[in-house]
Amino acid sequence: MTRVLYPGSFDPIHCGHLEMIETIAGLFEEVVVAAMENPQKGEGLFGMSEREKMIEESCAHLPNVTVAMFSGLVVDLVRDLGADLIVKGLRAVSDFENELQMAQMNSALSGVQTLFVPSASRRSFLASKLIREVARLGGDVSSMVPEPVNRRMNRIEASGL
Repeated sequence: MTRVLYPGSFDPIHCGHLEMIETIAGLFEEVVVAAMENPQKGEGLFGMSEREKMIEESCAHLPNVTVAMFSGLVVDLVRDLGADLIVKGLRAVSDFENELQMAQMNSALSGVQTLFVPSASRRSFLASKLIREVARLGGDVSSMVPEPVNRRMNRIEASGL
């Protein structure tokens, strides 16, 4: 069985992420979507337990997808889960530079390899940071996020946060 890890902050998970997860789930026997805290990405909108629920609900139609939460090194999670590969999505050339550097570091630390999967849709512009910013300013992101995320974002908007 091939188990792969798809790590990210997923704050929040959006339709681009979901499309990538669906693609990966069609290629591999088991996909673990791993959400992490990333202090480099600034203040988060959702806590870890809320992200976990949103990912689980958004991926409920994919029986070979599970969710894990973590902090620390991705390679440690790969080892703990017995994953075979890390899979990362690429939206643009600019993603490649950073992702390649991380992949090389992960390989140097543990020998684990990273597989890059390009985005193949009109959703390649989506980024959680942009979705958070648009939502905080009152914009409509309902077409950009799965319904479980949209419901929670509407609750946040209604509470005035």
